[in-house]
Amino acid sequence: MNTAPPSTQPAQSVATHQEIDPCILYFGTPVVLLSTENHDGSFNLAPISSAWALGRTVVIGLGREGQTAYNLGSRPDLVISLPTPAQWSAVEQLAPLTGRNPVPSSKPKGCRFEPDKFAAAGLISEPSHLVRPPRVAECPIQLEARAERVQLDASGDFVIVEAVVCKVHADARIVVPGTDHIDPAAWSPLIYNFRHYFGLGPELGHSYRTQTPRNFKGPTAEPALADAAPN
Repeated sequence: MNTAPPSTQPAQSVATHQEIDPCILYFGTPVVLLSTENHDGSFNLAPISSAWALGRTVVIGLGREGQTAYNLGSRPDLVISLPTPAQWSAVEQLAPLTGRNPVPSSKPKGCRFEPDKFAAAGLISEPSHLVRPPRVAECPIQLEARAERVQLDASGDFVIVEAVVCKVHADARIVVPGTDHIDPAAWSPLIYNFRHYFGLGPELGHSYRTQTPRNFKGPTAEPALADAAPN
């Protein structure tokens, strides 16, 4: 006889998995715009979907033959600007452009050379404080950084960059007043999810390590800047 008390948890169905072979593994990563310096002193701007932070270091994955990897091999200054979900169309306008001329054969079909990517995407450059490449003025978060290590990945097809952030700029509307903390309810990054663009959904909760506690009582409204139109 089973005397165990009935479970108070709702029954959950077990997922049925199947083996697949996807061509990419972008399972929801933030999009960043990288500003770097070209050999002639002009600047390149490129959308990147492989970037993550560890302390003050941002690790970035780049195509081996792209202009950004070429630039960082000899000019380590860069700016990492984070767009909002509302700026996805500007990001997509940059996607088929390259700063390499002639266009490398490894680039996807339809990729074309563009020397002024800021203008092509309708974005405004803003001078940096500590590095030469400019910031993207419309992006709420901008990280000035220097590439401390640039090397090939294990496959040899990509370049891994370890960039140390030396200055952070943030839109005052997403900063907790009187602190150096980003308000997670006011900021939403642009997410690249299997080559589709998304924003964050409502907050579900927070980590025990957070330094920005709030009177959270359930899902919140969409982040304040998520629906703001790009300039």
